[in-house]
Amino acid sequence: MPTVALQTGKQLGSNGLKNNKKSMTKQLIICDCSGSQQVDRTALEQATGLPCSKLHSGLCTHQIDAAGAAIATGEAIICCRQEARIFQELADELEVPEPPLIDLRDRAGWSADEASKLPKMAALVAEATLPDPGEKTVDVISEGLCLIIGASDVVLPAAEKLRNLLSVTVLHTDAADPPDTRAFDTIRGRVAQASGALGGFTLRLDALQQVDPSGRGALTWTDPRDGGQTNCDLILDLTGGSPLFPAPDKREGYLRADPGSLPAVADAILIASQLIGTFEKPLYVALEPLVCAHSRAEQPGCSKCLNVCPTGAITPNGDHVSIDPMVCAGCGACAALCPSGAITYDAPAPDLMFRRIETLASTYRKAGGIAPRLLVHDADHGAEMIRLAARFGRGLPANVIPLEVTALAGFGHAEILAALGAGFADVLILVSPTTERDAGHHEVPLAQSIAGEDAVTVYALTDPEELSESLYDFPARTQPCAAPVLPMGSRRQVARLAAKALHPDTETIPLPGGAPYGAVLVDTDACTLCLSCVSLCPSGALNDNPDMPQLRFQEDACLQCGLCANICPEDAITYEPRLNLTDAALTQEVLNEEEPFACIECGALFGVKSTVEKVVEKLAGKHSMFATSDAARMIQMCDNCRVNAQFHSENNPFEGEARPRPRTTEDYFSKRRDH
Repeated sequence: MPTVALQTGKQLGSNGLKNNKKSMTKQLIICDCSGSQQVDRTALEQATGLPCSKLHSGLCTHQIDAAGAAIATGEAIICCRQEARIFQELADELEVPEPPLIDLRDRAGWSADEASKLPKMAALVAEATLPDPGEKTVDVISEGLCLIIGASDVVLPAAEKLRNLLSVTVLHTDAADPPDTRAFDTIRGRVAQASGALGGFTLRLDALQQVDPSGRGALTWTDPRDGGQTNCDLILDLTGGSPLFPAPDKREGYLRADPGSLPAVADAILIASQLIGTFEKPLYVALEPLVCAHSRAEQPGCSKCLNVCPTGAITPNGDHVSIDPMVCAGCGACAALCPSGAITYDAPAPDLMFRRIETLASTYRKAGGIAPRLLVHDADHGAEMIRLAARFGRGLPANVIPLEVTALAGFGHAEILAALGAGFADVLILVSPTTERDAGHHEVPLAQSIAGEDAVTVYALTDPEELSESLYDFPARTQPCAAPVLPMGSRRQVARLAAKALHPDTETIPLPGGAPYGAVLVDTDACTLCLSCVSLCPSGALNDNPDMPQLRFQEDACLQCGLCANICPEDAITYEPRLNLTDAALTQEVLNEEEPFACIECGALFGVKSTVEKVVEKLAGKHSMFATSDAARMIQMCDNCRVNAQFHSENNPFEGEARPRPRTTEDYFSKRRDH
C-alpha cells in the first residue's frame, strides 16, 4: 500500500535535526549504550569544538533524568536517534523544543573495524550542526470528498466503513443494480481521464449513470451519457486493474489496493479515513523558465526532465516546461538531469548539499582521518540497512561516512564530483528497490567518465550483511584528490571545478553522448552565417559580432541541448561531448567568419560577401524580379539604399496614383465666374 507523504508537522531534515530558529545547541549528550560502543569524550570535544556531557550508559533508560535535565536547558544535542520518540515525548512534557538528534552509534560506534571511529564521529557531528533553512511548503486542504471505484461487492462495504468519516461517492464498474441505501452517493460508469492530486482530483467519466430515486420498487439507473465530470479530494481505487496515474504510489491522495486482499483493502480504508484536514505539501523543486532549453521558435531542444519524470508532473509550456507542485513527488531526477539549472532541487537546495559534503570531508581530515569514502543512501531503505548492519553484523568500516539524502535520484554527477573533489576517495550509492533509476543510469556513467570508473559504485543490495561485507572486502580503488577544493557555485560550476582538481594536468575529457558539456562543431563550407543558431541559443553559448559576420562560441556555457543543430537550415552543426578544462572554454572563440559585403551605393558593410555573390549568381537575369541590370544591382545594396533605389525606379511598387493638385483661391473665383 502507498504511504502518505504529506505531514502535519515539520519534517526531519536528512541529518535528523529540526529547523529551530534558535541557534544550534552547544553540548553533545553522549552515551555508550550499555557499554556497547567506545566514545572518547575528550577527543570528541577537541575534534568537534563542542563540549560533551559525561559519558552516560543508559540515557534512554535508567539515566532518563539526566536526559531530561539536558533537554530542559535547550542546549543539548542527543547523540542517539534510535529512541527519538522517547526524547521527543520528554521534551513535550518539559514544554521545550525537541532536541536535535545525531546517530553516532549505528553509523560509527557499532563497527567491527579496529580503526579509530573518532574522525567519522567528528564529521557526523559537524555535518549535523550545519544550519538547516527548512523546507518550503504549501497548504493542501482536503474536505474528505472520497471517490471509491470498483466492483459492487468490494466498494459498498468500503463505503459503509467510511461514510461516517468522509463524504463518499461510489463509482460502480460492474453491471450491478443500484444499492438500496442512500447513505452515500452511487454512480456507475468508467473513468476516461483523471488528473490532480490530494485535495484537487478531476475525473471525466463516460457511460455515466446516476441513481433515479423516484418511483416505487427497486432503484434504477438513469440513461448513460459521456463526458461527465466530477471532482474529489481523494480516490480509493479498488478495481485491481491498471492504475489511473503513472507511478501510482507517488500520487498523494490516490490509494490503490488489490480487491482480493482483505488486509490491503483494510489498510487503504484506514489511510483514507485520515486524509481530511489541512496538510503541508513540500515544494521539492524550483523552476527558472528563462534558462530552460526545452524549445525555441517551435524547434525542439532538451526534453530530459519530461522523459524522466515518473509522475507526469512536468509538461511542455511553450518554450519551457512547467511543473505541477501538487503532483511532484520529489524524486529529484529532473534536477539531476537538467543541463541548464532551470530545475533545481530545493529540499534542500544544492548549496546546502555541497556544504554537507565538504563539511564531512574536511572535518574527517582535520580529525586525523585518511581517504574517507562516502556512502549515499535514502532515509528509509538505506538508513534501515545501516541500522541492521550495525546491530546484527559488522557495521560500517571506520572510513565509510554515510550521507542521508532526501532524493537519491537527485544525487547526480555534480554532487558525485563535488564529493570526490572535496577529498573522498570514492562515492558509494546505495539504491533502494523504490529508487528511480533512470536518472542514475545517465548520471553515474557521466561521473565515471569524468572521475574514473572505480570512483563511483552503485549498490542495489537488500541484505545488511551483504552490504557490510561489500564495504569491507572492496576498499577504495582510487586515491583521494591531492588538493581538495571547496564546492561553490552552480552545479555546472561545481562539476567543472571538481574535475579540474581531479585532473590538474588534463585539458579535455571525452564524455558519453547526451552529456550536458561539449563543443559545437560547424562545417564552415556549409555555414552561411545566417545566425539562426544564435537567436535560439538558450544559454548564450553562441554569439554574433555586430561589427562583422562572425559566429562565436563559449564552450563552458554550451548545454548540448540540440536547438542550434535543429534550427540550422544547412545542417552545418554537430556536437562533440567533452569537458574542456582549459581556460579557453571560458572565453569566446570564432567558429566561422567571412568578409562582409560593401554596399555598391554607400559602401556600408552588410551581410556576407560570399552569400551576396551566390545570390547574384543565382538570381541576376534569371528571376523576373531581377531581370534588368538595375534590378539586379539592388541585391548588392544595403537595406536603405535598396529602398531608395526601389522607390525611384520605374514601375515602383511603392508608387500610388498621382496626388491631386491643391485647390487655390483662384480656383474658387474662376468657378464662380464660370457660373
